[in-house]
Amino acid sequence: MTQPRARKSQPRIAIVHERFTEFGGSEAVVGELAETWPGAEVFAPIVDPAGVRPPLTTVHDTWLSRAHAATGRRSHAPLLPLVPRALRRLPLRNRFDAVVVSHHAFATQAAFATDAPVIAYVHSPARWAWDKDFRAQEAGGRAGQLALAALGNLARRSELRAAPRLSHIVANSRAVAARVSDWWGLPASVTYPPVRIDRFTPDPDVEREDFFLFAGRLVPYKRPDLAVLAAQRAGRRLVVLGDGRFRAHLEALAGPETTFLGATSHDVLLDTYRRCRALIMPGVEDFGIVPVEAMACGTPVLAVAQGGALDTVRPGRTGEHVPHGPDAAVVDQLAKAMLDFDPARYRPATIRAHAETFSPAAFHTQMADTVARYLR
Repeated sequence: MTQPRARKSQPRIAIVHERFTEFGGSEAVVGELAETWPGAEVFAPIVDPAGVRPPLTTVHDTWLSRAHAATGRRSHAPLLPLVPRALRRLPLRNRFDAVVVSHHAFATQAAFATDAPVIAYVHSPARWAWDKDFRAQEAGGRAGQLALAALGNLARRSELRAAPRLSHIVANSRAVAARVSDWWGLPASVTYPPVRIDRFTPDPDVEREDFFLFAGRLVPYKRPDLAVLAAQRAGRRLVVLGDGRFRAHLEALAGPETTFLGATSHDVLLDTYRRCRALIMPGVEDFGIVPVEAMACGTPVLAVAQGGALDTVRPGRTGEHVPHGPDAAVVDQLAKAMLDFDPARYRPATIRAHAETFSPAAFHTQMADTVARYLR
């Protein structure tokens, strides 16, 4: 890894993201990176305008965007094997003082397109490439498993090839920093992703009601099935906010105590955060923005004790950790936590104060300071 360089005023910064095919947590992080350096230029191999939101206005793309559009933007997956090459050919060389990469699987390939320092903000090394159990959850059927395994081989080779060219690696949680160490053999500092806590606030006039909440995309790795089964085991009401390919399976699994509201507006999400007894976080997240949003509303979180929850949830103060283990054991422990839950143990003001430590302002300062150490 290269050594830090002296700082330069008004740096020319490029920000590279892997794709804007939908809007999610990592795209929101790119927006905050752009707020950190308002003059930065943003690049991505595949850009769907629906995946770009303010403060981003212009994103430089490649021919893969046109290929994606030609297929009706049904799926970006067939284009993924072409993404590393497109990233290595981005027009970055001799134009920028530093390149900041937002990485899931391939974005660090941009390090081959520049001689400037490259700072990688790693949401995670590609879990589906390195973790066989995770890959098995995500792949549908034998054909899907074979395709994802082949893509995983490409992702692992790409990550390992690019890693030595990175000037600095920033992980979004301690769990991700451990993966970087285990899988790439390199150290990483930790800067937590920014959470728009200004959009999620407590309301003392809203009374808590007798239900628990799962919020997020209904996809296998987030393990909403464990929340549904735990609610069934405990006989406690559960509200599920969100949609995704796992929904039909969950609805077939659920009992009458579980209500599915689908994808909802921000106002509904905010109101539900404020009214639920606690948020349930049964999956292992790289970081997990949803629990911080809930805590910003003064809401406790019951989370499996692995991944980002070890950074965000403080047992006895902002929620509780449930031991990680086999599915049946997690269901039993979540059900017990729901049955034993005592809202009097938690102070909304304490929970809110903890959430404020994950603010965009803190993220801007830490990232700006990190990159400044490596500017030309």
